[in-house]
Amino acid sequence: MLIYSSNVGYPRIGEKREWKKALESFWNGQIDKDQFTKTMETIRLDSIRKQVEKGIDLIPIGDFSLYDHVLDTAFMFGYIPERFKQIVNPLEQYFAMARGTNGQHALEMTKWFNTNYHYIVPEIGQTKPKLVENRLLQEYKLIKETFHIEAKPVLLGPITFLLLSKQYDRNEWRKHLAHLVPVYVELLKQLGEAGVSFVQMDEPILVQDIDDDIINAFHHVYNVFHRDIPNINIILQTYFASVSHYREVVALPVAGIGLDFVHDDGENMEDINTYGFPKDKILVAGIVDGRNVWKSSLVQKAKLLHHLAGVSEQLVIQPSCSLIHVPVTTKHEHTLPTELASTLSFADEKLDEIRMLTEHMKGNVTIDELIKYDEQTTVYFSKFRQSKQTDDITTVPLNRTSYSERQKAQRAHLQLPLLPTTTIGSFPQTSDVRQARMKWKKGEWKDERYKSFIKKEIEKWIDIQEQLQLDVLVHGEFERTDMVEFFGEKLQGMACTTNGWVQSYGSRCVRPPIIFSDIAYQQPMTIEETVYAQSLTTKPVKGMLTGPVTILNWSFVRNDISRKRVLIQLALAIREEVLQLEKEGIRIIQVDEPALREGLPLKTKKHASYWEDAVIAFRITTSSVKKETQIHTHMCYSQFEHMMHVIDELDADVISIESSRSHGELVSVFETYEYEKGIGLGVYDIHSPRIPTKEELSEQIERALRVLRPEQFWVNPDCGLKTRKEEETIAALQVMVEAAREYRERLLAYGGMKSWK
Repeated sequence: MLIYSSNVGYPRIGEKREWKKALESFWNGQIDKDQFTKTMETIRLDSIRKQVEKGIDLIPIGDFSLYDHVLDTAFMFGYIPERFKQIVNPLEQYFAMARGTNGQHALEMTKWFNTNYHYIVPEIGQTKPKLVENRLLQEYKLIKETFHIEAKPVLLGPITFLLLSKQYDRNEWRKHLAHLVPVYVELLKQLGEAGVSFVQMDEPILVQDIDDDIINAFHHVYNVFHRDIPNINIILQTYFASVSHYREVVALPVAGIGLDFVHDDGENMEDINTYGFPKDKILVAGIVDGRNVWKSSLVQKAKLLHHLAGVSEQLVIQPSCSLIHVPVTTKHEHTLPTELASTLSFADEKLDEIRMLTEHMKGNVTIDELIKYDEQTTVYFSKFRQSKQTDDITTVPLNRTSYSERQKAQRAHLQLPLLPTTTIGSFPQTSDVRQARMKWKKGEWKDERYKSFIKKEIEKWIDIQEQLQLDVLVHGEFERTDMVEFFGEKLQGMACTTNGWVQSYGSRCVRPPIIFSDIAYQQPMTIEETVYAQSLTTKPVKGMLTGPVTILNWSFVRNDISRKRVLIQLALAIREEVLQLEKEGIRIIQVDEPALREGLPLKTKKHASYWEDAVIAFRITTSSVKKETQIHTHMCYSQFEHMMHVIDELDADVISIESSRSHGELVSVFETYEYEKGIGLGVYDIHSPRIPTKEELSEQIERALRVLRPEQFWVNPDCGLKTRKEEETIAALQVMVEAAREYRERLLAYGGMKSWK
């Protein structure tokens, strides 16, 4: 039997975020292009070297990126929007598409399937694609020369690429596909001529509910590939769920089929048992969880592999998906409890698991060795299986008084103007803020000194907001490294890593907390800073909390406990903080749920139960407050068009949603969906350094007010301002406030709007 080990993709960021530091140093002009390029190549080669040393047979190339792999694909095939074509330098053009410029807005960004990774959405327009540069060929030659190995190029497949793109008539997508396929053929032919044997073609769109037209397109495209480039062995790679149309997919003329046996809910195996697997194809088995950090049970994995070996004579063993969704290595984790640390497996350790399983299937590693590997995890998990934490919600209110009654009470209580202005929560985390936090965590600063520093930052930004004449203020979140990690450090049952960084978008990295046991509220988490900020102003200051769904979806949760149970426990814990804020006189409380849609299952049949749990969790968190207390929530960089009914059911008084980067397209939803509550459609993109013009923001406001009533509309940025520079933040907010004020004056002068309250 033929047995290989493989990897789907490796983290780009480096063991200590060297990738992020190089990117931001280059953007800030601290290093030049040559230094930047050299650093990035070093990081890329180090990742290959690791995989070689770990004995992986099929090592991916093309998974490394300077920003995002979908953007890379668009750039390689010449999908450059007209507004960026005047930029001559390719590297500047690439980053302009990702981040925007002072003159041009960036491409939209949204979630990569149901993960916390964000990809750049290509704009197709009327572009006729062409192969601008075969970077896979260049990388293949470099890796072959450096390491003397035959690497496996990785490429986002044409159908997934097109269906994830926008700015074209979806009814004409087959026409665009017809233009794109010959370009793929050209690229693959060049790889074949250079000696490439295997190519991993990622088509994760196959795990979604797709129609017959898409399946027919797959048959056409892969028949063309098979006909025109017969010397290339294409591995058709899927991940994140079970394959739809299993029999049609495994019949495609490719060398191998990559299936996820971790997140498929057993459905891929069920299809194999029912319909078999083609004898002439390689079964590429995603066995090790590429999206979670717990060690695998190698005994269970081995049992699964032995079963698969009975249905296929050619078996490739690999992670369930790219390892960009987990941290790089556990070797720098020295602060976690020893028992907990011993149960963790990051990217490097997962490759060790792949190697062990491969060697076991070859007869070189015994079952006793696998049992020994599993022992520590089994013992540790067993300590927490008998739960003592209650998650009883029978006495918790799930409904508030009617919105109209709340609205009347809140208007009288808050006395806000028409088109109130606010921000989403965070303000710039400068190097001074980060260094102060680091010194405090290292013990170089005592608690008193650190708290004094945070108070000064709060004072500074309350004063700035007052000068800007914002209507609803925030304390700035200077004490928080991250909106989820902060709560992970304070809730019982959660642990935070030292260096467990994962890429979220661009150079933005996060450290997802680890949920290892039952969640419980221990002590107030945000009260001190929020109450202090409120003491500095007569304007309302929002209490800023992260919601239970987002904490769940942005954490690593044990695989052997119910996610629903964890969600309810999180909701009960955050509810305690909501009530504490209200008790301390905070009149507006924002419970952010940017990841509400992120955890949505990829199969439609599973949507209803997910939404039900999410709505209940949010209502547990927020429904116990008085009618005068205004509940806000925030969501960003997801597709909201088909979930407005869920947003409505959350029953928040005000919701703010990302809108500017999608150029206000969300506005059209309200032409058919009648939303009654308060809403802020973000009027400018905070992920770009460019300062918007007043005309742009006025246009965004006007477009929204074509379908929304003035009395329900709020004016705010797309998201938090943590990643922006101070001068950018102040300048952009100044423009936003001026645009809102001018539009407010126009409304008040028209139609007797003075009586709107």
